[in-house]
Amino acid sequence: MRVHALRAGALVGGLTFPAWSFADWALNMTPGVTGISNDIYSLHMIILWICVAIGVVVFGVMFWSIFAHRKSQGHKPANFHENTAVEILWTVIPFVILVVMAIPATATLVEMYDTTESDVDIKVTGYQWKWQYEYINEDFGYFSNLSTPRAQINNQQKKGEHYLLEVDNPLVIPVGKKVRLLLTANDVIHSWWVPDFGVKKDAIPGFINETWTRVDKPGTYRGQCTELCGKDHGFMPVVVKAVPEEEYTQWVAEQKEAAAKERELTQKEWTLEELMERGETAYQTACAACHQADGSGMPPAFPALKGSQMVLEDIAGHIDIVVNGKSGTAMQAFGNQLSEVDLAAVITYERNAWGNNTGDMVTPKEIFDYKNEQ
Repeated sequence: MRVHALRAGALVGGLTFPAWSFADWALNMTPGVTGISNDIYSLHMIILWICVAIGVVVFGVMFWSIFAHRKSQGHKPANFHENTAVEILWTVIPFVILVVMAIPATATLVEMYDTTESDVDIKVTGYQWKWQYEYINEDFGYFSNLSTPRAQINNQQKKGEHYLLEVDNPLVIPVGKKVRLLLTANDVIHSWWVPDFGVKKDAIPGFINETWTRVDKPGTYRGQCTELCGKDHGFMPVVVKAVPEEEYTQWVAEQKEAAAKERELTQKEWTLEELMERGETAYQTACAACHQADGSGMPPAFPALKGSQMVLEDIAGHIDIVVNGKSGTAMQAFGNQLSEVDLAAVITYERNAWGNNTGDMVTPKEIFDYKNEQ
């Protein structure tokens, strides 16, 4: 009874004080930070005011007719059939209005779909539940994962300023350059959306969709996947960092150098402690959302790794399922998502964490050789 009373009180309060209940309610679109987003906003406002004008005229005439020709004033309804002039008029006028609306709309659409003469080309691949960015002409790429701590998601910590809209590796692009984005997906349909850019494009497995943007103002811009892509759909943010060209050039050089060093790590002699340390980081990023931070899993969809027979005994099967996934289940193939070093580290971690303590160590070279044998 007390719960019902509280709900009723909240409803009455919301109706009584609408300014409180709609404090964050936005009435309109925002212009954004790109030429296209501003064109979209301008087009939206043009169409909006045309619709407002049509509504004022149509409803104005209708209400005036109802009021001025009401029965109480002695008016009687006219009895007539078609009027050719009126029918031509109410056909021509809407046609002209539609043409007027179509001209700026078509111009904006043509510009939105023109991906030619780009300065930077980036392939964007959607995964459950992260994005992969590959800089096509620069020979490097990386994954962008949600970085909001699980403790915040589970209401164990106070939520941060950018809750569920923060990542470990944002997409970095240069200011003032045309960036072409080639979008696809590895598993299910995703949708890459950044409202400040006026860009929203589906990422579909087996297809390549194109879009582009040119950001005029340095800053960090946030968006989300806007396709219902699975249970963690809301945990798949998009973060783009637009930087001056000089800073971008330096960043690209650093990324290429880091990618080269990462490839060299495959041949390094690793210790169990080093693999465990790196494996814990890789596990928290790629695996913990499904199998839980303590390896307990969420059966039956995501079985426990803690005490698992496969993890404890079948090392070959463990490597295979992490690299290739398992068809017909939610277990993804991580062979193309993680480096050989991270694959070896996460498998080693799973075999020695949470009391599993097998003592097994999988090296990056073993993963490299395994992938080449397939």
